Amino acid sequence: MAESGWARRGRAGARLLRLAGHLLHGLWVIFTRFPRLSVEQRNAHVQAWARGLLPRVGVELQVHGTPPVGGPVLLVANHLSWLDIPVLHAARHCRFISKADVASWPVLGTLARAAGTLYIDRNSRRDTLRMVNVMAQALAQRDVLAVFPEGTTGEGRELLPFRANLIEAALQSGAPVQPLGLRFIDPATGEDSEAPIYAGDTPLWTSVWRTLGAPAIIARVGYGQAQTADGRDRRTWARDLQAEVDRLRRA
Repeated sequence: MAESGWARRGRAGARLLRLAGHLLHGLWVIFTRFPRLSVEQRNAHVQAWARGLLPRVGVELQVHGTPPVGGPVLLVANHLSWLDIPVLHAARHCRFISKADVASWPVLGTLARAAGTLYIDRNSRRDTLRMVNVMAQALAQRDVLAVFPEGTTGEGRELLPFRANLIEAALQSGAPVQPLGLRFIDPATGEDSEAPIYAGDTPLWTSVWRTLGAPAIIARVGYGQAQTADGRDRRTWARDLQAEVDRLRRA
């Protein structure tokens, strides 16, 4: 029997309350405990917080392959949803490269800064060059960074072309790049779940509410093998990474 709209709304409302409580707890930890913690301790808190968030919004994490033990490494992934970042933090803490306006978002901006996010103005070539240098320095310091080379969220059926600009940071620093594939699955059917998709003209709140009302969602993260440039330029490497991410998300 098909589930009623009332059941979905009731589930979404209950999860929304749990989500709000978890967000507030995260802010409390940032303001009261983070000033006394080392970077490693902060990273552990971010990962634990992300792992706590997923079941509160009805998401089960499944990790396939081997996340990086440490840096330097640049993770590259497909981009589907607002859920991608907490899912990847839950699998393995990393520092994301994010669009600059996220820094000013209420609550989420504070959480992102605490997680070590680096911000870039994607419309500025000069800022892209700056970010490449910042990323290269972070990789030289053995950080684990993560980027979405599509540059925006997609609907999940086909990958958008990978932008090669930020791959330059791995070339400059000599750091390996590890591809990974993200997929959201409806466990009842085994097919892709459209609930978390945040693409096109879909408002963020619509995607969040669909996710909160869905019966269950599996977030599958498939890690591939880390690879070095091996003589490839950034454009060739980006195309090869796109093909591998596509394979991993379909596996």
